Amino acid sequence: MVDVLVSTAGGVEEDLIKCLAPTFLGEFSLPGRELRGRGINRIGNLLVPNNNYCLFEDWLMPILDQMLLEQKTEGTLWTPSKMIHRLGKEINNPESVYYWAYKNNIPVFSPALTDGSLGDMIYFHSYKNPGLVLDIVEDIRKLNSHAVFARRTGMVILGGGLIKHHICNANFMRNGADFAVFVNTGQEFDGSDSGARPDEAVSWGKIRADATPVKVYADAALVFPLLVAETFARHAEALTAQNKKD
Repeated sequence: MVDVLVSTAGGVEEDLIKCLAPTFLGEFSLPGRELRGRGINRIGNLLVPNNNYCLFEDWLMPILDQMLLEQKTEGTLWTPSKMIHRLGKEINNPESVYYWAYKNNIPVFSPALTDGSLGDMIYFHSYKNPGLVLDIVEDIRKLNSHAVFARRTGMVILGGGLIKHHICNANFMRNGADFAVFVNTGQEFDGSDSGARPDEAVSWGKIRADATPVKVYADAALVFPLLVAETFARHAEALTAQNKKD
């Protein structure tokens, strides 16, 4: 039922890091200076100790070494999606979204994969063992081709910004998605991509003019499990059977 995922760098790395060490629930109001002194990083109301990123570096560096070796000896052309596929394989943990993407051969695209701790690690690695190349051109061809050659497309977009635009723009290549659901708290008056209503995407040809898109103004972490439970999960057998028939 899921053909493609698009994620930010943070969405990839934090999923992997949580398999190496725990992230803790805190409060939005915790003072940054105090947290900095204790070696704790705040992501909203989540708290991530510095040591988690040290563990991530220890886990990731040998994988980057192996990827570079395969690039040199086997001619492997790495892309962000191929790298995420490899990381999903290496984490080998059912608590990881990207483990299951790997197991089910679902490509995960991340056009700004260097915008986070993963980018930091790639930067460090480029000095320790230089030469690794990630090709974003191959990935944009793959993502857009998924949209262009699909019989129908549907977008379920959680949050906004980079991923929202990247998914919508892929559907622009096919004159618009047939179905679209946006879930975020962005407001249109601030001029952000996150705040843009589906009707704006219709004006660009990213959603078909005859579609009936929906935007849900809510916290995706709370609402998305409910949406899945009442749609995909409830009708999983029928949807799977229809996909096989198609």
